[in-house]
Amino acid sequence: MSSTPSRPPRFGNRPGGPGRGPGGPNAAPPRPPGALGEGRAGLDLIDHVVHINRVTKVVKGGKNFSFSALVIVGDGKGRVGYGAGKAKEVPTAIKKGIEMAKKTMISVTLKGTTIPHAVTGHYGAGRVFLKPAAEGTGVIAGGAVRAILEAVGVQNILTKSLGTTNPHNVVKATFDALRNLHLAASILKARGRTAGASTVEAVAAPAAEAVAAPEIPAETK
Repeated sequence: MSSTPSRPPRFGNRPGGPGRGPGGPNAAPPRPPGALGEGRAGLDLIDHVVHINRVTKVVKGGKNFSFSALVIVGDGKGRVGYGAGKAKEVPTAIKKGIEMAKKTMISVTLKGTTIPHAVTGHYGAGRVFLKPAAEGTGVIAGGAVRAILEAVGVQNILTKSLGTTNPHNVVKATFDALRNLHLAASILKARGRTAGASTVEAVAAPAAEAVAAPEIPAETK
């Protein structure tokens, strides 16, 4: 009576294997419920891979393949950055992009869960329009713009991409718009005014003073 041969051990991404599966030792740390992003940049950061491009270089001996990844990283509290990593493998390219994005993070001026005012960002052929929205609207955006706004912590906003669909130009145009956001108080302070004085001046300043019409003498009969 022959015995049934035992099955080989499971490896790779299956449960219990040595890969990044649910039971592997290299598995990613568990994400908290409702966490945004993909968890590559750490538990305290939100990361999104916007675009991955495969680059082919033809050489004498054949073709060399490499990958470039465009990554967005933010803390959900007003700081966000982007980076482009290049490598022979996709995971390495994403890792390089995350490290570059962490080094180029900027601070964005927010007003509650939205932005202070409407603004349009430009870069090359890319144009992105951002408009504040009321509570409960949500993030009305798609693609790269949505990834940036989620990473920066905006929860209510209206957007429209008006130019090219190139993800690199869309990302840079969105960052140009975010850099140009300012609160009214900071603008008044830079001009050396206060909110009360500027309001009074705006209301009291007449557009033009009315000039009394000269009296026309009555015609004699």
